Amino acid sequence: MAHESNYSLIANDDGVPIKAWVRGVAFDEASKKQLANVAKLGIVHPWIAAMPDVHVGIGATVGSVIPTLRAIIPAAVGVDIGCGMTAAKTTLAASDLPDDLAALRSSIERAVPHGRSVGRGKRDPGSWGHPPKHVEESWATLEPGFLSIAAKHRAVENANTFVHLGTLGTGNHFIEVCLDEGDAVWFLLHSGSRGIGNRIGSYFIELARDDLGSAAGALPDRDLAYLKEGTEHFDDYVEAVEWAQRFAATNRRVMMSAIVEAVRGNARLRPFRADVMAIDCHHNYVRRELHYREHVWVTRKGAVRAGLGELGIIPGSMGAATYIVRGKGHPESFESCSHGAGRAMSRTRARETFTLADHALATAHVECRKDDAVLDETPAAYKPIDAVMAAQTDLVDIVHTLRQVVCVKG
Repeated sequence: MAHESNYSLIANDDGVPIKAWVRGVAFDEASKKQLANVAKLGIVHPWIAAMPDVHVGIGATVGSVIPTLRAIIPAAVGVDIGCGMTAAKTTLAASDLPDDLAALRSSIERAVPHGRSVGRGKRDPGSWGHPPKHVEESWATLEPGFLSIAAKHRAVENANTFVHLGTLGTGNHFIEVCLDEGDAVWFLLHSGSRGIGNRIGSYFIELARDDLGSAAGALPDRDLAYLKEGTEHFDDYVEAVEWAQRFAATNRRVMMSAIVEAVRGNARLRPFRADVMAIDCHHNYVRRELHYREHVWVTRKGAVRAGLGELGIIPGSMGAATYIVRGKGHPESFESCSHGAGRAMSRTRARETFTLADHALATAHVECRKDDAVLDETPAAYKPIDAVMAAQTDLVDIVHTLRQVVCVKG
């Protein structure tokens, strides 16, 4: 199958090329430098793909697809292992929703722990004090795998596991009630592997640096330390990262069930189903795939798999559209697309740039928080999602366009 190509080719004298789908969107110098650093690693094959939401990350660039031969870079996978999205189309229509969307938001917030508080002696409201039975049952499917990992790596055994299953988190994680172009109601959420994913990721990033020893000093960035196939820690990392990805997917499934039941608890809503269309996709993960006649480890750091016919989710911001897409299976992007709009500026700069009045105006159509704690997530802190979508028309087709009416942030 022939594919049109909409990327810019960046050649590197001392590394593999970079194919960047960035036409019409911002592509900053710091991101270019990070991509060039990864391109210098001898384990990358045959090039790196940069998505239109590309922006600076830790070590490796967010919005990049990195295929590696017989090695994995733990910092490229990151610490929110398995972070991704779930969407569910319901049989409800916009006309079925109550006039009081604030009450609907509150019911979802009560059903799903979210956010975080710090302070000695305080229970984190973003975790369970006493996990309910459905969380216990889901944890029972994950616990044997976790015990196997913890038996070999005691550093991860005391991380938040059970108490974080079925919880949202903070930052750019969110839950939304959306309407599509036909006014059908959708539920949408974005979250990952929570505290245990962070612990596993951080731990193996350090192990990779230790395992490389003096060779780590020759890397263009110490966060690009990698684990080599055939070593004990490589096999242990694959076991741990695959488990964390399962935790993340289970976490989203548990939350989606809780959201559906919370909305069903509204006496003013008619009975409904939430299984008209269901999609779940990781966008921070690694898996073994065949590309260009080589079995490579593909790390999608802020990228979604977009194989031919595969459905994916590309959100904008808490005030912009989200797209349900169908992959075109473009080989040069390693069958990938962007995972969102991508940040246009750092969280600090967003707080310095925008006011609460700016944020309230940008989210006037959404029932959501409009306080200082979410100012770094204001829509203008992200790239324009329409431009991001225009830059990857050769990677995906748009199936549905969603506009949010309720947004829950951590």
